[in-house]
Amino acid sequence: MIELIKKLPKAELHLHIEGSLEPELMFRLAKKNNIAIPYNDIEDVRRAYNFTNLQTFLDIYYAGANVLITKNDFYDLTWEYILKCVEDNVVHTEIFFDPQTHTARGVEFATVITGIKEALADAKEKYGITSCIIMCFLRHLSQEEAFETLEQALAFKDDIIGVGLDSSELGNPPAKFKEVFKKAKEAGFKLVAHAGEEADFSYIYEALDVLQINRIDHGVQSIKSAALMQRLKDEQMPLTVCPNSNIELKVFEDYKQHNIKELLDYGLNVSVNSDDPAYFKGYMNQNFINICNHLPLTENDIITLVKNSFRSSFINNELKEKYLAQVDFALQ
Repeated sequence: MIELIKKLPKAELHLHIEGSLEPELMFRLAKKNNIAIPYNDIEDVRRAYNFTNLQTFLDIYYAGANVLITKNDFYDLTWEYILKCVEDNVVHTEIFFDPQTHTARGVEFATVITGIKEALADAKEKYGITSCIIMCFLRHLSQEEAFETLEQALAFKDDIIGVGLDSSELGNPPAKFKEVFKKAKEAGFKLVAHAGEEADFSYIYEALDVLQINRIDHGVQSIKSAALMQRLKDEQMPLTVCPNSNIELKVFEDYKQHNIKELLDYGLNVSVNSDDPAYFKGYMNQNFINICNHLPLTENDIITLVKNSFRSSFINNELKEKYLAQVDFALQ
């Protein structure tokens, strides 16, 4: 199974670029930019990666992001992730970034997007990896602030394919952002939202019905509603599931409890993703390996998960077919 996982080309649809900041790069950038971080060494950072819930992770995630200042910092961050894609045979990636995390610190929106964009352009040229960029609103902030961020994004419409919703889920339901998502849709952006990770399945309904999103990020709480499960199956609504993340943030106690196999067996359109891999102990292949080691997944399950990742992506049908053909070729 591990050999199968390694040889299959994959798409990643749920990856926060700030969450791919490895401790080594964090220290390097902190030193270069003269930014104080609350850790003495790399092992000190790794010891801090012991989370009890989403919020304990976010506190460290935002602290780490403070070291990102220049365009080259965002380039280096993205490029290090691309090298992991090469290692794990990820041939298409749809990257989230959180502009508000940076603009609140005085870093220009243009600095962030340009660094990411240039690294992705080089990834295409050097490795043939295709990509899309999705801008996320921080849900613990106000809708007014999200509107300001959307305005900034319009100047980079050609570079940003969609908008999303992330950060502290509990107490910040999707409906809080109804108007800004409506405006983003009118502007031509694809829509995604984190829903049903820590909060209950009502957040998934809101994301679908109030925000009218194209893809659900996480969505694992859907299993608690038979009606929602049937709807998700009927609509083949993509769920970008992140196994390591769910374990590290205590959504499930261990991999044996994870419900990705149940969601898949029911006929839902689920895919495997790494979320914030520097913090959650593993990139794409490690997420696959962890669920294979603990759940009764078959080879066909792995192939379905991989094909779902391409089918659920925001690339055109011609490119989807090309990638799906590459999966079939790898199986020969």
